[in-house]
Amino acid sequence: MHKSVNNLIDIQKKLNSLGKNNKIPEIIAVSKTFTNKDIIPLLQHGHKNFGENKIQEALEKWTEMKEKFVNVKLHMLGKMQTNKVKYLIPLFDYLHSLDNLKLAEKIANEQEKKNKKIKIFIQVNLGEEEQKSGIDLKQLDDFYNECNSNLGLDIVGLMCLPPQNISPEKFFIELKNNATKLGINELSMGMSNDYEIAAKNGSTFLRIGSKIFGQRI
Repeated sequence: MHKSVNNLIDIQKKLNSLGKNNKIPEIIAVSKTFTNKDIIPLLQHGHKNFGENKIQEALEKWTEMKEKFVNVKLHMLGKMQTNKVKYLIPLFDYLHSLDNLKLAEKIANEQEKKNKKIKIFIQVNLGEEEQKSGIDLKQLDDFYNECNSNLGLDIVGLMCLPPQNISPEKFFIELKNNATKLGINELSMGMSNDYEIAAKNGSTFLRIGSKIFGQRI
């Protein structure tokens, strides 16, 4: 069996051992920078969720593979530029990084043109870090209402990138509390280094790259 498949199975076993009270999150295999040769064993194993960070790379890798593997759900994880939205809507099923109103408006327009809706996470800047994208917590309610009610976007959940070198648990708890207040269920939180903590705190989508594919070169 391919190493990436073994790694995925090991992660699933760890998640299954967390206890019955914890819903088992979906695993997004973050395949950015990895080739089709690395991805195909996971597809053949039946894995469905994959994540990319760049539109151009995703177009090259996934346009044909999504036609062949029709059950695949493709997740856009990276910062999204408005001029690339026309490529986002046809290829992707989820966007995890909605972080401004201009982008939200562009997605709404493009979805109408293409007659296709994708599921969207609002990225929240919980650590109030200037170098990171995301909606400030104080603006979250208004932003969600604008996207959901006025623009008609399918906002399914919240996403965060906790500050580094601090325990992420309090940020995961805070994100979950804010999603509950808004009445949305999905939480995109947890990566290779903290996915178990995220799973224990209610994550529904884990974004795991190196723990599946190995270190990026």
